[in-house]
Amino acid sequence: MSHDHDQDHHHGHDHHDHGGHGGHAHGHHHHHHSHAPADFGRAFAIGIALNGAYVIGEAAYGFFGNSLALLADAGHNAGDVVSLGLAWLAAWLSKLAPSSRYTYGLRSSSILAALSNAILLALVTGGIAWEAVLRLMHPQASAGVTMMVVAAVGIGVNAITALMFASGRADDLNVRSAFQHMASDALVALGVVVTGAAVYFTHWLWLDPAISLVIGGVIVWGTWSLLREALALALAGVPPGVDQGGVAEYLAGLPGVIEVHDLHIWGMSTTETALTAHLVRPGAALDDGLLTEACGELKRRFSIHHSTLQIECGEAPCELADHAAA
Repeated sequence: MSHDHDQDHHHGHDHHDHGGHGGHAHGHHHHHHSHAPADFGRAFAIGIALNGAYVIGEAAYGFFGNSLALLADAGHNAGDVVSLGLAWLAAWLSKLAPSSRYTYGLRSSSILAALSNAILLALVTGGIAWEAVLRLMHPQASAGVTMMVVAAVGIGVNAITALMFASGRADDLNVRSAFQHMASDALVALGVVVTGAAVYFTHWLWLDPAISLVIGGVIVWGTWSLLREALALALAGVPPGVDQGGVAEYLAGLPGVIEVHDLHIWGMSTTETALTAHLVRPGAALDDGLLTEACGELKRRFSIHHSTLQIECGEAPCELADHAAA
């Protein structure tokens, strides 16, 4: 006998009884805190509009002012506009209801967006670094005053955008990515202002490409953790902050459980975590109360929102007993 209980923002409570694998499965699904689709749509729209207009102006001034630092920062901000667009699209897609083909919905699109954003920034950084090295070998004059004025505007644009995402950065990798990029951009723009002043007063032409390399370093440093986390989620790794050992220990400590196997924990999206596990309880009767309590505790203690537990009596060996470490 198998029993499934699923609850989320698309559905209310529903119960289904159907044939099972000689055990008792229980799914329990909740959303985690607030989500970008509902709370950050306006922030995405405003951020894209502000940064899009700024990129056009910055690229134009950088091109006509012959400033690689401005062009480098414009390239980075252009990447952020694309990143914000991808994150916004993923946030919208994650709201779509599951279908017969996509049974989890399109929640994982947020993982793909975060991974794409990190890769995009890495590519932009590589281009900036290459051009900066060429400029160091063959210095060219740049417009120091223009750099300062345009970058000063950028400080405000990026700071305002970052503040709009500040409240959600702890709960969603997409929102965190947006916040981190915007905040780092504000700091980078401040660096450009300082460089512009230095070039204006010292006429040291090498400062322009040098600061471009520093900008590239800031981007790489800020993007590395995002890339690593997004890649791990894309490969169905255990999400950061989830203690797999603690989960296994908790499940093994449930009444009557003598073994836990085939334990899998993965990110359904950048905000939701799923779990499946087999629990061996010899001679135990079906116990909906225990399963409901276990799934609730997994959510409270480990932020696992969709748990499916299969109960086995242990009379016959399970073919999946060695498929995952518990």
